[in-house]
Amino acid sequence: MKKKSLLSMGMMLALSLILVLGACGNGSSSADSSSESLSGKITVGGSTALQPLAAQAAKDFMEKNPGVQIDVQGGGSGAGLTEVSSGNFDIGMSDLFAEEKGVDASALKDYKVGVVGMTAAVNPKAGVKNLSREDLKKVFTGKVKNWKEVGGKNVKITLVNRPDGSGTRATFDKFALDGETPAEGITQDSTNTVKKIVAETPGAIGYMALSYFTEGDDSVVKLSIDGVEANEENITAGKFPVWAYEHMYTKGEPKPLVKAFLDYMLSDEVQSKAVPAQGYISEAKMAVQRDAKGEQSNK
Repeated sequence: MKKKSLLSMGMMLALSLILVLGACGNGSSSADSSSESLSGKITVGGSTALQPLAAQAAKDFMEKNPGVQIDVQGGGSGAGLTEVSSGNFDIGMSDLFAEEKGVDASALKDYKVGVVGMTAAVNPKAGVKNLSREDLKKVFTGKVKNWKEVGGKNVKITLVNRPDGSGTRATFDKFALDGETPAEGITQDSTNTVKKIVAETPGAIGYMALSYFTEGDDSVVKLSIDGVEANEENITAGKFPVWAYEHMYTKGEPKPLVKAFLDYMLSDEVQSKAVPAQGYISEAKMAVQRDAKGEQSNK
């Protein structure tokens, strides 16, 4: 009887030990799973029009995921498409469809993370806030050389352009200048530098994304075209023509970390807050759409 009791107690102890060990094992696994976080490095580069939004989103994403490092570079849309195609960038930013730059779009995956409006930026001493489309073309093609010829002050016009690989330039040339080629002037790789030169040079005119026209900053004038202001209401309705999708391209399907960041870019948190706060427009708000040929239609 005593042996049977001891045997029963031994079996109970063994069973208890198995249950305890099993519970410990399960707890450790759960803890490991719950403590898992994203880690690694992402390199993003290309469009300087998209750069401010990408940089802000990257900053917020890294704050949520301390193990992640995101390097956001400029360089222009051409560089973004070239470098992501060659595998040097995890994400290539572009104001243009890949097809518009002659890049093999079949090898890339396109994420439209927003819409950017663009217009001319003018030095305040030029004395103009609005130009007709025809006068704007005359200014940029060098047919008009003084602002007094188009209703401004007696100040010499200085052109500030982006280089050929710039998506901002391609968009402005196509939709503001009807495809005409600007005359030679000062050429700068960065939108920030374009803004600085226009602000500091009497009579200067360049062009940039609306995200660079910040509230309370009167260093440059945001030009209206044909009396239509460059703003969200007019762009989403299709009334203001100078706008482009902001693309983030990956080479094939993105790796999990890159996909997580792209999902964040398309999340409601970014699209409803960061996008408008940074001067961009959510693609979902557009009443019109464009294809790679630049043809616009209603949604």
